[in-house]
This record gives sequence, structure tokens and C-alpha cells, in this order.
Amino acid sequence: MTRSEHGVVLGASWAGMLAAHVLARHMKSVTVIERDVLPDRPAQRKGLPQARHVHVLWSGGARIVEGLLPGTIDRMLAAGARKIGFHEDVVTLTSHGWQPRFAPRQYVMMCGRPVLDWVVREQVLANDRIHLRERTEAVTLTGDGTRVSGVQVRSLDGGAPEVLEADLVIDATGRGSGLRRWLSALGLPPVDVDVVDAGIAYSTREFVAPPGATAGFPAVNVAADHRERKPGRFGVVFPQEGGRWMVTLSCTRGGELPTTEEDFLPYARSLRDPLVAQLIGSAEPLTSVFVSHIGANRRLYPERLDRWPDGLLILGDSLAAFNPIHGHGMSAAARAASVLDERLGEGDLTPGRAHDVQRQISETVDDPWIMAASKDLEFVNCRNHATDPRLNQNSAGMHQFIDLIARGSMGSQAVSDIVTDVVSMSAPQSELGGSHFLSLIQRSERLPDLTEPPLSPEELAIVNLEPRSAVRAGR
Repeated sequence: MTRSEHGVVLGASWAGMLAAHVLARHMKSVTVIERDVLPDRPAQRKGLPQARHVHVLWSGGARIVEGLLPGTIDRMLAAGARKIGFHEDVVTLTSHGWQPRFAPRQYVMMCGRPVLDWVVREQVLANDRIHLRERTEAVTLTGDGTRVSGVQVRSLDGGAPEVLEADLVIDATGRGSGLRRWLSALGLPPVDVDVVDAGIAYSTREFVAPPGATAGFPAVNVAADHRERKPGRFGVVFPQEGGRWMVTLSCTRGGELPTTEEDFLPYARSLRDPLVAQLIGSAEPLTSVFVSHIGANRRLYPERLDRWPDGLLILGDSLAAFNPIHGHGMSAAARAASVLDERLGEGDLTPGRAHDVQRQISETVDDPWIMAASKDLEFVNCRNHATDPRLNQNSAGMHQFIDLIARGSMGSQAVSDIVTDVVSMSAPQSELGGSHFLSLIQRSERLPDLTEPPLSPEELAIVNLEPRSAVRAGR
């Protein structure tokens, strides 16, 4: 390969759109293959059922997307997204208690997944170098174990399969990727795969937020306490565009997720704190309950193969999919797109370089992989099918360290700032093992524990709630 003429991206979701944009910066033409018909506005679509649950874009990923597509954050805000400062704009019950609302160090963009996708997709597809083929699916890769020369596709409306020749094919088809099967057909050995599955399931319903709540009331997150050694139960109330609240209730394996409208509020009352239930108890529902059971952490290791074909890369959920509760998938895809842009900017993918590029892309998912998998391993009934030694050796010590970090983050803003930098994917996870951070945990003065949700009188008034201390005193 001496000149980059044509790239093919399989999948037109978030990761695929970012990849297509990057390819169009370095290639003459890009074809995007997508099974769905993509909506011409922010709307749900069949091929992305998880979009009905809460999504966030962490600041680490948001900054990358803004760099690739300037103006994206303003477009999201104009479409109704809210920029949530961590921890100032969030009320969180962690496994160790209520998190103080420190001044914001990082942020997340909160809105419906269709808005996040639409804002990026609208900009990307405006590029006349990019051609979208809808209701089309990839059948197999063409070429051999040394070089992928294209992809065979077929229309879902019928007709004979056809081959699209390509200088570079990118698999961004997500959890259902056929990559391992396609590589086997090229004569390559199986790609290693790790799975850490806490059995997470999600139940989501949308409500009309009280007047002023989507702008003047914090996001709410009630987490489970893994130390109870029983299935975890979680609940969040996130502001959305259009004056809505999206409420997602979730559980780990054995947690008896609510699947009906009648079960939704009682389940919210069963969480470690009644705040979620109090917020939605008198709120008007806008939707029925939507349930999903897809949430295992799964990671492929193409970098471990002795050889990798030129002309092929994999990113997004095809490479590593995370438990959505951690909110890292979209930012991880942005980081991969940034690496791809950097490497293509250095020159064409000459023979033998694809393996090195794939290795560098794979490195971008390592931090979110360890964060998500190690956290899920804390819960009972989690199934660990991982070969990663960090997830199999001295697990008790790892969990003790996670608890130490959680406690330190609650009591000290200096500790919390570094943890937030890492969780938001704005700093490497190695920061948590550095001498500066460990010293902060040991010497920082701890704030007293909070006994109730840290909500101001003005915020409580918006949702018509009384301070709990006042309620207790009145009794």
C-alpha cells in the first residue's frame, strides 16, 4: 500500500462515525456500511437498543471529539444536553456513603444517546468524501492472512453479494462483530477474548422532570455496596433534553430487575437510599419500561497474534465492550479514533505497520477495561473468564485498594480530583499508583461523613422535598 485511496468502515454508530471522519481526513473516499436505516434526526433505532438507557460522554472523550470535530460540545448543548460538573452537579451515594459535592474538576455530557450520535453523525456525513450505505451488512473479509483487500457485503433488501475493494477496513460493528469468524476464514488463529460478566441488567423509564429540574437540579446516582455480599442494585436519575428525566435501575446477577411499570417504583424504593423513589414518586411517566441484559465486559486481544493482516483495524465495542454503568465506551472509542488520526497523519499504512497501529489502538482500552472489570469483580456471582493476570492474581488486595481509593475520594478534594481525572479518562490509571496520590491518601484530612444527600434548600424546593434532618426533627 503506497497511497490511501479508499477506506471502508463497518458500522455507523458512534465509533464508526468517528473512524469514518478520521479516514476522510487522510483518504480520498470512505464508505460506511450499516445494517440500519439511520434516522434524519435524534431518534431511537432498531440496531442500537442500548440507546434507550442512560449514556454519558466523559470529559476525556469529549475533548478528543471536540478536537476532531470543533463545535461539537456547543452543538450538543444547543440540542439540550447538559454539561455536568463532577462532583458539583452530581449527588452520589457511593459504596462508602454520600460523596461531597466538590468543585468540578471534570465533566460529563448528559443527554439521550440519539442526541450524542446525531450531533456527530450530522457533521461527519456532511463530508462529501464519505458515502453511507444503509441496510447493508458485511459478509466476510476479502484477501488473505497477510493482507485484507476489502469486504464482501450484501444488501438486506436482496441481490447478489458484492466486494468493496479497500486500502483499509475498520471493524466498528460492536458487540456482535463477526471479526473472529472472518479472521478464521483467512487462516489466522483465534483471537483471545476475555469476559468479565457481573450479569448486569438495566430497566429504564423516562419521566417529566419538575419545572427547572433539568437545569437547576443535580444528577442523582445511588450505587450498590459490594461489601454487603449480595447482588448489587443501582439507580440513577439523569437530566435529558426536552425537560425529561431518564431513570435507569440496574442490578447484578440475581438482583431481580423490575420489568413492568408496576415493579419500577417499588424497586427504586428497595435501593440503599429512597432518593430515586422520592424523585419519581409523583413524576409523570413518559414511556413504558425498557429492559436490557447486555452488559458484560468483553475484550479482544488482536495485538497478541503473531501476525495481523495489513489493511484491517478494529475499534469500539468490536474491540472492547464495557459494562455501560461505568460510561466509558464512548470515550474509549474517541481515544481510538485519536490514535488512528495520529498514525494516519504520520503516513500511509505501509506493509507490516497495521499490527503496530492495532496494538496502539488496543492500548487505549486498557485503562477503562481494568476499571470496569475490576469493579464488577467485587460483586457476588460475577463470572470471570479473563486471562489478564491483573484480574486473577491477588484479587483481595486489589479490592482493598479500590476501597481505600473510594474512602479517600469521599474525604478529600485533592484525592477526589485525581480519581475523577482517571475515571473521566483525562489521566492514566497509573496516577492512582503514584507516590503523590498515595501520599495524599495517607496525609489528607478527612471531611466528616455526610448523613443525608447533599442537596441545597433551593434544590429540594425544586423537587418538593424536605431536608431529612428537618423531617426527623419534626417527628
